[in-house]
Amino acid sequence: MKPAVLKKTAQVTVLMLIISVLVPVLAFAAAGFKDLKFESNNTVTGTVYSDVYSVNATVYAFDPNGNRFDVSDATYVDYDVTSNVYNYKFTVTSNTYDYVRVQGPFGTSVDGKTITGAVYDSVQRNTGGNSGNSGCCSGGGGGGGGGIWGSETIYVNSDGSVDADQLKNSFKDRDKVTLKLSGDIALIPAKALVDYVTNSKKVLVIVNNNGSYSIPINALKLQDLASKLSVTTDELKLKVTIAKANDATKDGVDKAAKALGGTVASNAVDFDIVGLGKDQKTAALDLGNNYISRILPLSKAVDSSKATGVLYNPTTGKLSFVPAVFSSSTDGKGEATLKRNGSSIYAVIEMNKTFSDINGHWAESYVKLLANKLVVDGVTDTTFQPERNITRAEFAALVVRALGLDTNSGSSTFKDVAASEWYASVVAAAANAKLVDGYEDGTFRPNATINREELAAMVVRALNYASAKPDVSADKQTQLLAKFKDASKIVWAKNEIATAIDAGIIDGMTDDTLGARDTATRAQSATMLKRLLSKASFINN
Repeated sequence: MKPAVLKKTAQVTVLMLIISVLVPVLAFAAAGFKDLKFESNNTVTGTVYSDVYSVNATVYAFDPNGNRFDVSDATYVDYDVTSNVYNYKFTVTSNTYDYVRVQGPFGTSVDGKTITGAVYDSVQRNTGGNSGNSGCCSGGGGGGGGGIWGSETIYVNSDGSVDADQLKNSFKDRDKVTLKLSGDIALIPAKALVDYVTNSKKVLVIVNNNGSYSIPINALKLQDLASKLSVTTDELKLKVTIAKANDATKDGVDKAAKALGGTVASNAVDFDIVGLGKDQKTAALDLGNNYISRILPLSKAVDSSKATGVLYNPTTGKLSFVPAVFSSSTDGKGEATLKRNGSSIYAVIEMNKTFSDINGHWAESYVKLLANKLVVDGVTDTTFQPERNITRAEFAALVVRALGLDTNSGSSTFKDVAASEWYASVVAAAANAKLVDGYEDGTFRPNATINREELAAMVVRALNYASAKPDVSADKQTQLLAKFKDASKIVWAKNEIATAIDAGIIDGMTDDTLGARDTATRAQSATMLKRLLSKASFINN
């Protein structure tokens, strides 16, 4: 028995040694580039590696349009035991381009013998900052099934052209891909994105020196846009613009800010996305209620309670509120992330507004904050009248402003809202966004005072529009309302009031009373709007 046991043990040991040698090969089974550098002397250097040895290692270099301009023999330098790969050094030269792609002949090994496919990567010329790809490696391509040219950052020439295959394959292995523009526009083939429109994780970032866009792919209604232009999605392009406004527009923004008592704290930048079809025909992109983030660099440090993102209307010469969150940046001046579901000219301004009749009032900080954000106005230049009742039309206007909605499209069907009234456009915008309902007789009753029940319902619908509404079950609703002895007086909006309580939007009038049927005041309205904006992450505070 003992010799047999020893023989069996020896066999197992040999098997384990064989497996220990093979496992690194099987586990790695890959190839790629690492340590890519594109220096100011026009040379691109780096290492291409593979888990399969080859005496004929060649690297090909391509310009940003995919045209091959150089070929280099890669020289074997060493075998990395830790990663179980062979390393080859190479150099290619470009006096013309600031961005190149490189292709190596290595791919995934089959049985440790056969090489399939190829690997790709890209690198930006070093101008004193990041030299492009400073990491270890790109994903494999070809037979390995990885992303072609493999980088999560794609550099775009001044003509804006984007390679469809490169973009599509970059998204295969990544949830975020960045287009770094050398100009003001990107021309993005819709066919590169159409496979990802149902994936909520895929995000396309577009950036240049003026600012950046962050676009969830599932917000792009590509088929609808193609239909508007009478083209297929294969023929459709998205034209994305991030351009500094011209001097006339800049002067208009400065003048509008000064009229409000504010100062401009950023460049005015035109952020635009349109569909592009045949013969340069364009169509506006409908984002629905998808809020797209734009980042604007600030020209000075600001106080987030006094600064706001704004939209400039060249026709009226007026500024209006855009949801914006402020953060620090490496230059010490900071940046603003503006959130809106439409294209326009955007900027940041800073104000320091107050009213003589809110000093010491319990809602003073809320009123001042929202006045600086251009969400609330005074009754006069110097007074706010915080305890005055507010009408249904007035509050609809405030909610529409808080959401940054477009008031230039559509009209309401309420028979008591005349097109000539000041509130006609805001009531229409609120109705189109499903923020307000009318009465059974087809009226809106714009001049009726609003009660706290109606106010809470409108704010909760606004939360829903901004995708920030919490779900409140029937059991939770009962629990939230149980502490209020007058909860039975709620006529129709029990779930809305419970949701508003859960979201921190409303408090009781006392510890055990809601006052749902009490008329709402301008101070209460400002308070609810401030909490709405905070809950939706539309402001810092």
